[in-house]
Amino acid sequence: MRRIITLILFLPIFFGFAQTKELDSLSIALAFETSDSLKIDTSVRIIELLYNNQEFDKALKYIKQSENLSKNIKYLKGIAKTTYYRALIYSKKNDYINAMDGYTTAKALFNQLNDTVSIAKVNNSIGLIEMGRGNFDVGLQYVLSAIQELEKRGLKKELRSAYASLGSTYYKLNNIDEAIDYNLKALDIQRQMNDTTGVSNSSFLLAQLHSKSKEHRKAIEFYENVLNSALGQTDSIRSKVLPQIGGEYLEFNDYDTAAKYLIQGLALNRRKRQDENLITTLNNLGKLNLTQGRLRTAEQQLFEAGALAKKLNRTDELLKYYSLMKALDSTSRRFDRAFVWLKKYHKLRDSLKTVEDAKFKTSTSTNIDKDDLSLNFDKKETADQTNTSNITPISSATEEELNRFKLFFYIALGILAIVSIFLLLLFLRKNNNIKYTQELEEKNLKVQLQNEAYAEQTKHLENVNNVKDKLFSIVSHDLKDSLSSINGFIDLLKDGSLSRKEFDKLIPELSENANNASLLLFNLLNWSKSQMQSLKPSPSFFDIQDVFEEKVKLIEQRLDNKGIELVDHSLRDFAYADKSMIEIVIQNLLANALKFSRKGDSITVSNHISNGSCVISIADTGVGIPEHSLEKLFKSNTYTTMGTNNEKGTGLGLSICKELVELNGGKIWVESKVNIGSTFYVQLPKTKPKDEKTV
Repeated sequence: MRRIITLILFLPIFFGFAQTKELDSLSIALAFETSDSLKIDTSVRIIELLYNNQEFDKALKYIKQSENLSKNIKYLKGIAKTTYYRALIYSKKNDYINAMDGYTTAKALFNQLNDTVSIAKVNNSIGLIEMGRGNFDVGLQYVLSAIQELEKRGLKKELRSAYASLGSTYYKLNNIDEAIDYNLKALDIQRQMNDTTGVSNSSFLLAQLHSKSKEHRKAIEFYENVLNSALGQTDSIRSKVLPQIGGEYLEFNDYDTAAKYLIQGLALNRRKRQDENLITTLNNLGKLNLTQGRLRTAEQQLFEAGALAKKLNRTDELLKYYSLMKALDSTSRRFDRAFVWLKKYHKLRDSLKTVEDAKFKTSTSTNIDKDDLSLNFDKKETADQTNTSNITPISSATEEELNRFKLFFYIALGILAIVSIFLLLLFLRKNNNIKYTQELEEKNLKVQLQNEAYAEQTKHLENVNNVKDKLFSIVSHDLKDSLSSINGFIDLLKDGSLSRKEFDKLIPELSENANNASLLLFNLLNWSKSQMQSLKPSPSFFDIQDVFEEKVKLIEQRLDNKGIELVDHSLRDFAYADKSMIEIVIQNLLANALKFSRKGDSITVSNHISNGSCVISIADTGVGIPEHSLEKLFKSNTYTTMGTNNEKGTGLGLSICKELVELNGGKIWVESKVNIGSTFYVQLPKTKPKDEKTV
């Protein structure tokens, strides 16, 4: 009879709510189940499915019916399970009191059943609630007590939420190592469960953690993972990530890549009016322009960032703004203004540190004792309370004792008055001392800023002196050799020691030495100017083909002497750059191609248009460059090797080429294979930028 009543109770529910194949199957099984306990177990599985589908009201109806039946047959497991799921639903509805009451009851029942897995799930659920409410020490202890059991049982769903919450909480507590560890664990499970939202959130948090640890390349890796994910294609995610990844590229001076991400982030955040992310974008763009000497643009961007940071109370970005403004005014030699920014920076930093210290004083959660991580750590006995029966009632005090107490009270009151007056006098004196100290501090900061300026000037003079020493070293070695060789030929001619036939044979060698000396001197002068920061481009429109024709004429004789063919594929096309600087670049690249080509090889010059830019190429079929040497070409001022006819060089040519091309807003790169040849490319702008002072 009882089974029939149970069937009647459940039929309206499962026929009304079965919406999936699994629910259908469970509903049918429930309808024909003969055992009451099995009915409850099946009902609990339906409740779990409805909870996972967030159909909480439907789940509550099943919970009510299952709980009543469990109580009727005194089925403890059924009561515990339904109580736990009711608490989960209360938690989802932000009903903290009922949720905690349900968790406590469920945990007590699971303890009676010795169900450690369910106890661990309850602890995890309580911990997630407490951490979400900011009770980090309590929440961490509950979650950490559950982790071991959840890991042992391989419960991925619970572990996913536990790891993610632990990673987020340790991040808020500034415990970087623990935060990285738990976020990586969360990320691994999220990937296994195809949780795209979780993967995106954990990757973003890991990027921020690695950024805090100054591991900028790892931070970039995780930011790029977010951008490459499905969620990373949405504007809301991109607007947040683009400014951050641009800032990371700034940290190791990859200005081109940083500018690319920051400009995208600026456009997106302005369009979407995402002021929170716009602050970060503007601060990073200001830093980029400051680093590259565009001070006016940097100042405009930083002022806008500062105004937004104050409006939205973004103290972290405001602190960065003060630091960048101090650097900007120091660079512009406005030391009085720089001093003001420095003062604001220290004041805000100290106040933030005070708040941070206070926050950590209220939480001891990062140092939880491992002995306190048992599943039932919260059931430990409290210290014995004081036995109130041993306290003597106040009414038993004698009148003499009462009078004595009054005397002590008046004496204490008098002492307190004297101490208060003394403290007031101390305060007034200290106030005067603070004023005097502040004045001294301001003077010291001004002196500090002046010393920084002197240090920068001293460093510049040391660099110039190093350039001079290097210049003399090269002149005394390489230039001396070429000139000595020429002088030797002249002395032989003066003495009449050479016959006409011998002289004719030595003319090519004499010409080669003269050319080497001329190119060496030419490169030395330009290199020394660039090192002393006196090179400034004067861009104009000029024809690339004209430059090729002019520079090819200079090496025609040397091409014939070495038996090398020149192939001219150049076209009439215009570039916008400093013509004299680009002439130096092309002359050096032609000289290099000639130097490393053998008899029978060819040199090809050409130019074409690519993505709105003019691209010049000088290719040879010479000896090529080993792969391990490619990365040294543009980085060292003294990297050089002997030519195919033992021609010498300073190692300055390609360094000068790189600097001159970049001064004109271009790029230079090389592709080469040993014994096949090398091709040097130079990319130059074709038009004048609309605003040469902005990024």
